[in-house]
Amino acid sequence: MITSATQTGLPVQRASELSADAQQPQWLVEGLWADQAVGILGGEPKCCKSFLALDMAVSVASGTPCLRRFPVRRTGPVLLFPAEDSQRVVRQRIEGICAAAETSFEALPLYVITAPRLLLDLPQDRQQLRETVAALRPALLVLDPFIRLHRADENASKEVAPLLGYLRELQREFGLAVLLVHHVRKRSAKDRPGQALRGSSDLHGWGDSNLYLRRNPEHLTLSVEHRAAAAQEDVALALRASASALALAILDAPAPAEEPRRTSASERVLQAMTQADGPLSAQQLRTRCGIRTATLCETLTALRRQGHVNHGPDGYSLTAPRNEIPLSAVPGQAGVSVPATPIGNTGNGNGKRASQLQLAINHQLP
Repeated sequence: MITSATQTGLPVQRASELSADAQQPQWLVEGLWADQAVGILGGEPKCCKSFLALDMAVSVASGTPCLRRFPVRRTGPVLLFPAEDSQRVVRQRIEGICAAAETSFEALPLYVITAPRLLLDLPQDRQQLRETVAALRPALLVLDPFIRLHRADENASKEVAPLLGYLRELQREFGLAVLLVHHVRKRSAKDRPGQALRGSSDLHGWGDSNLYLRRNPEHLTLSVEHRAAAAQEDVALALRASASALALAILDAPAPAEEPRRTSASERVLQAMTQADGPLSAQQLRTRCGIRTATLCETLTALRRQGHVNHGPDGYSLTAPRNEIPLSAVPGQAGVSVPATPIGNTGNGNGKRASQLQLAINHQLP
């Protein structure tokens, strides 16, 4: 029961009475950005942060999958402030991404703030941004980059926190998502992505969804983290040009290489005899083939029964040239080709002398 004292204070509600609307989407962009989330898109300079921010903006505004892979679950207008790029560059990039996404550029509800300055630490600028958001009601607000949006000390939590708090207020008041592009520290490649962000740790802790881009010699790597959802696996990206379209593209992982087929004992024995200049003793076969005595005994028995191997006073040899032995006759090798690679002198060594080994084999052969 809510008391009169509580009624004159802050609004409260029982936990069981909180909204549980199952119809409300969990994602803005599935796997990448939660619905109505605030967060950071971080990375080193020149690692395509702005391209990824614009790709998300085009996707939310058009309903096309982000990076042609991640579905958009809530569409709507997008408001963008590109503080570093000229209007011509911004237009060219958005046109290229629209071409890659096969969506109309002219009909795109993506609105660009063209003011020369927007400083979140100035009350009049904050008020103008709030009025613009109230008029357009965007689903996503993109601010790129954070360093151009204030005059505060990024390393001082007491100066950064009010700026982030203002953006959180916008998110809650208007039910929009906020994406803030930000840089990482120099020489931070070995740090955890979130810990590599430049400035106060408040920036990392503030985000509901955070994206991080890192460059390596082969490609870009996109890492994802969420406050209330499992993280997406890292994604390999590259900037690709196709005619007039310049946009990020996901690099599919190469198919795993097939493991080389292990040669059978029969193949090893037949290879060793093919490569030998004359008959081979049991000890020589075991050493060249690298197989156990018991396995060699079973193999020679099978090959002699099938008429492929002779046993004479000087050792073992083929009854016919190797290429005349049908593969279907080799135990367990029907339809399998025998590789022509030489067999090395690798044995497992069991301490038996050649005479002892031959006696063991003769005892088991018919």
